[in-house]
Amino acid sequence: MMPVPWFLLSLALGRSPVVVSLERIVGPHHVASCSPGISCHLWDSDVLCLPGSIVSAPGLVLVPTQLQTELVLSCPLETDCDLCVRVAVLLAVLEHREESEGEGNFGGAADMAPKEPRNVSLQAQVVLSFQAYPTARCVLVEVRVPATLAQPGQSVGSVVFDCFKAALGAEVQIWSYTQPRYEKELNLTQQLPDCRGLEVRDRIQSCQALPWLKVSADGDGVHLLLNVSEEQRFGLLLYWSQAQGPPKTWWQRNLTGPQTITLNHTDLVPCLCVQVWPLEPDSARTSICPFREDPRALRNLWRAAHLQLLPPRTWRLDAPCSLPAVATLCWRPPGGGPCQPLVPPLSPENVTVNTPRDLPLLTGHPNLCVQVSSWEKLELQQCLWADSLGAFKDDVLLVETRGPQDNRSLCALEPSGCTPLPSGASTRAARLGEQLLRDLQSGQCLQLWDDDQGALWACPTNKYVHKRWALAWLACLLLATVLFLFLLLQKHRRKGERLSAPLRRGVLGLAAARGGAALLLYSADDARFERLVGALASALSQLPLRVAVDLWSRRELSAQGALAWLHAQRRQVLQEGGVMVLLFSPGAVALCQEWLQDQAAAPGAHDPHDAFAASLSCVLPDFLHGQAPGRYVGACFDGLLRPDAVPSLFRSVPVFSLPSQLPGFLGALQGPSTSRPGRLGERAEHVSRALQPALDSFQPPGFPEPGRGMGPGAEGRT
Repeated sequence: MMPVPWFLLSLALGRSPVVVSLERIVGPHHVASCSPGISCHLWDSDVLCLPGSIVSAPGLVLVPTQLQTELVLSCPLETDCDLCVRVAVLLAVLEHREESEGEGNFGGAADMAPKEPRNVSLQAQVVLSFQAYPTARCVLVEVRVPATLAQPGQSVGSVVFDCFKAALGAEVQIWSYTQPRYEKELNLTQQLPDCRGLEVRDRIQSCQALPWLKVSADGDGVHLLLNVSEEQRFGLLLYWSQAQGPPKTWWQRNLTGPQTITLNHTDLVPCLCVQVWPLEPDSARTSICPFREDPRALRNLWRAAHLQLLPPRTWRLDAPCSLPAVATLCWRPPGGGPCQPLVPPLSPENVTVNTPRDLPLLTGHPNLCVQVSSWEKLELQQCLWADSLGAFKDDVLLVETRGPQDNRSLCALEPSGCTPLPSGASTRAARLGEQLLRDLQSGQCLQLWDDDQGALWACPTNKYVHKRWALAWLACLLLATVLFLFLLLQKHRRKGERLSAPLRRGVLGLAAARGGAALLLYSADDARFERLVGALASALSQLPLRVAVDLWSRRELSAQGALAWLHAQRRQVLQEGGVMVLLFSPGAVALCQEWLQDQAAAPGAHDPHDAFAASLSCVLPDFLHGQAPGRYVGACFDGLLRPDAVPSLFRSVPVFSLPSQLPGFLGALQGPSTSRPGRLGERAEHVSRALQPALDSFQPPGFPEPGRGMGPGAEGRT
């Protein structure tokens, strides 16, 4: 039989199968033929598929180079045909050479020696393996190539086998290799059409008898409608088609008559297939996979997929079906944010489901995660060591890169990128750069990965973060103890100068009942700003409000110290249910930023009587631990500082601009005791008039002229 022109048959028919017109062959369907010039012989019976290992032999060898298929009909009778897969294997002659000791594949005396003409024919056994659930077949064809065609690098023709019978709608896998094996086997996987996709289905007797299957969706359910005649018995199989290995059975029944099978929409996955066949001897089966392109099925598949860590450093993606996905290793920052991909050590690679994959790591870490993406969309992320090694750690990942001539560079992985070390940048890792390098040299960092290109190190930073706050809390505790002892001694020494304790508590209780208390904290930028603060304190003290400010307590401030005075006033205001007012100015903002950036001010850089600078050691912890709302109120003055210039940490409490937002500011100070809105507006106007002379005298360059946009009562002022 002469070979026919071959083509690669597109058998992946999808949801809407096309109609395929097939060639009919009459006669035996178990024959082999070869191209002109070569001879072949088909063994009479099937053989076992036992491929050996690849061997290396010098000289000319015959190897397969291409595998092609064609779908045909094998018809012993006019109306009784079988679906068959015709297979062709293209063969070529290659030359294998042995490497001389101490020489490479090319060059050397052996390559320069003249070649003598070859007059030897080649012989090989071509094995064809065909697998279609639930059957498998292997055939062997002996091929002989004459010496005239046995030239290195030359294609010698093809071997054609007619043909492998296959079930309608089945998925088939075909392999081919030669014995002895000099190259890897060729393989091909195809989905065959069912009766709906064949133009000559009237010639296939099984198509006329097979039950017809329809799929319909109704609400949350999916119905499989089997329209067969009464009393006809047939088999029904629901299974998951696997890219590798045999299909996995889910549900199988022998049924009778018309049937409607209802599936829940959550059971749908792309590889769910249905197979039906009459309960008759040697009956053909029809298989369809109707949910391959169903969006619901794809969503269900990703919901069912999960990542699993296997000891010691192996991971696996478990899923019912194959997934078009790639996996990467990433580092999750302790403060949150997106997981940052690490390349190296795990470059993006295709994922094979249900197959363990090794992680090229020396040890695990809670912040290391695996990401699985499909079509550049992140679908799964699992931090595999979070359960076994605990919660995320406040560690910095150092990336070491090694270049030629032992060149090494280090950078710290941060959300903004990889910061070189050492560096003058303002990032957290840059500020800790010297400490991190010392920790790396002293062996305090954990090595996660290492090869010729570089290494990864996880360096802990919690000791640097906690050290400063531990010292601050210790100082506060010590000062509070000293203050308590000091006040206890002063209580008896100054009985004649102050009110007795019961009377003092009564006065404070009366003040709290009238409208609460307020402690004003500000940075003493200059004398003009202090006058402005004094005007505000005087105006507020005329309201039902007790006001405390360091301007009025300079003697106590000098005797006790700024921090001790602050603790006493803070405790007293909180006992009275009052609030602490942070008056922000350019100097106050600068002090806050220094503290937030761990840059403590130099000794003597601030006024020793500046209560604001002293208060930051205890004010900041309240904001950092979420205890500021309800205790603090922020304020700044129109034209001197905009509210959005206040550091974001302090904007967790209301920040008012004065005097334009005085009604809201007074309402926050007086709380539930605030009188009706009209009365509150009158008080705001009173405070605004008291502030205006101080604001008019405080006019930096660009400050608006008096009477322009200065809040309530600005109209008419000159």
